[in-house]
Amino acid sequence: MADVETKASSITLEDCSFLPVLHDIIKCMDKDSQEVHQELNKLKTKLQDTRDMVSSMPGIDVNPEQQQQQLQSLRDQVRTKSELLQKYKSLCMFDIPKA
Repeated sequence: MADVETKASSITLEDCSFLPVLHDIIKCMDKDSQEVHQELNKLKTKLQDTRDMVSSMPGIDVNPEQQQQQLQSLRDQVRTKSELLQKYKSLCMFDIPKA
């Protein structure tokens, strides 16, 4: 699981940008170059790589209802921990004596 999270967090904007590849395709078409097929293959490869990245992202298999349940659970945990923190802050032993 940590490997998937590391993989997802290492995705950069360049990994998902198709504009440079599309620009190269258009340039090849303007020149009537035979490189168009190579550039189209690069685009296909980039699309497949992007699909693979999206499918490997954590939580992609969780439906909206499960996401809402997880979100509510996390909110409840935060509320409970905040209440405990406030309770412990109010205890006298945390008062710092003035010297």
